[in-house]
Amino acid sequence: MLRSHFIKELSKDMDGKHVTLAGWVHEVRETAKITFLLLRDSTGIIQVIGKENEVPHEIIKQMSMPKESVVQISGIIKANPQAKLGFELVPDKIVNLNPLSINIPFEVTGKVPADLDVRLNYRYVDLRRLTTKSIFRIESTILGSFVDLFSKEGFTQIRTPGIIAEASEGGSELFEVKYFEKTAYLAQSPQLYKQLAIIGGLDRVFVIVPVFRAEKSNTVYHLSESTQMDIEMGFVEADDAIAYLKKAVLTILKDVKEKNAADLEELGVKLEIPEIKTVTYEQVIDKLNSKGFNLEFGSDISREHEFGIQEVFGDAVVVKDFPTMIRAFYSKPKKDNPELSESYDFIYKGLEISSGAQRIHEPEMLINALKKRNLDPSKFEFYINAFRCGAPPHAGWSIGLERFAMRITNSSNIRECSMFPRDRKRVTP
Repeated sequence: MLRSHFIKELSKDMDGKHVTLAGWVHEVRETAKITFLLLRDSTGIIQVIGKENEVPHEIIKQMSMPKESVVQISGIIKANPQAKLGFELVPDKIVNLNPLSINIPFEVTGKVPADLDVRLNYRYVDLRRLTTKSIFRIESTILGSFVDLFSKEGFTQIRTPGIIAEASEGGSELFEVKYFEKTAYLAQSPQLYKQLAIIGGLDRVFVIVPVFRAEKSNTVYHLSESTQMDIEMGFVEADDAIAYLKKAVLTILKDVKEKNAADLEELGVKLEIPEIKTVTYEQVIDKLNSKGFNLEFGSDISREHEFGIQEVFGDAVVVKDFPTMIRAFYSKPKKDNPELSESYDFIYKGLEISSGAQRIHEPEMLINALKKRNLDPSKFEFYINAFRCGAPPHAGWSIGLERFAMRITNSSNIRECSMFPRDRKRVTP
């Protein structure tokens, strides 16, 4: 091991202890008699202090190295109430583990703003920024919280294919791939396979999976590759799945608030745990139109409308009972009014982060739904046949990881929340 401790493991109670640390040079400041070096690792930043007559001159000279140099520094912990951590490191050995051979493309400390595209071109450097680290630590908590919750609730984690033979949700926003002698597509959703798992008797499942959508969009809300956190439940109705959606959202937010307090502070975010309201599509139309939106019944909800929902109903809103024909073919029509479906979206801080529905579980109803959308049932034969083998009523939903993280962290662009984003223009690094 090239280090004895991470910075977060140190304390002022270790005064006088000899340690070896490793990381990057965050900043260097020199005065007439003292050189200050800030050493950064993945857990924090410590001040390394080089005073004349206390530290050998050759060590102090070594401290004057370029920022972002990767180093190993050994020395003595010294308690100091004036230091940010309450202690600092007095060095007795410095090793430059890999001298820089090019200029760092932007200021990692954030003191000089850098364009997002430049940062993404050098994402491996951008990840050293404290705010960038905080975003991905928060995403890690979101994922862990989701897995912990549904594992405790008795759900089975599954894996679904990334290569499929036909569109999961209809439409043409698919990436075509050459698959031996056939044409196949990158999966735009794990939807059909979640349902097959329920039909197979697993009863309750969850999946975290990348999905791919060939949307020709350059907005700050869209990615060509994103991560979905999905569940599917057998022998339930739409409201049962909605209850789990609310529980998941509140659990994740509470976990982030508790476990990522320092990251939220770094990002300047004051995270509130909201009350989640449930309203119908019809109520949304009526309320938005009363605010001058002029939205026709049967229209899909746009980004502008989602901001309107936040303004009218608050930060956390489940919208249910959408018109059947604007939802995916597998969304079950309501018994009392087939023009509406047992489907729902979750809008958080003016952005849709989750969508779901109770599914059609009767094969003939599925065939009719496909035909109404000009989709060929023969291309979904494997899927329809599964429902002929005894499919229970079932429902589920999906949360978009990057969108949820975007709203939690108050990021202005979803690319901030994708470690190596893929969009219409970007396929590297």
